[in-house]
Amino acid sequence: MTSRPTTEQHLRDLARLRRVRDRMDREYAQPLDVEALARGVNMSAGHFSRQFRLAYGESPYGYLMTRRIERAMALLRRGDLSVTEVCFAVGCSSLGTFSTRFTELVGVPPSVYRREAAGATEGIPSCVAKQVTRPVRNREAQVTGSQLT
Repeated sequence: MTSRPTTEQHLRDLARLRRVRDRMDREYAQPLDVEALARGVNMSAGHFSRQFRLAYGESPYGYLMTRRIERAMALLRRGDLSVTEVCFAVGCSSLGTFSTRFTELVGVPPSVYRREAAGATEGIPSCVAKQVTRPVRNREAQVTGSQLT
């Protein structure tokens, strides 16, 4: 006898994971942790993390940070907030962690991005700018000098 989940159970788990992913997309600026997210869908934190990674290719924390960095990029392009203000506005509590993750995903530190990207999307519809400026996940950004010019 195997303990493999049935197709029906697998589909239920995917639906629960999708609800959590949608919640992270909506509430990215709120303090969210894996234990609370897992509890919300009646899974253990370990099982939830493994299943999320299988379904979406990255950890729940990585996914949440990517959402936060995407929003931070938009706020930094506006140019009216400091890097620290943006860090806290997107739900990060550590400027160091925020800056490190931002640099990993975008390829340049947030201060450089803010300075160089302010006018980079001027005149481009926001829906197009969002696609063009989407950060690369899973540490795929290549740091080779300024990538915005």
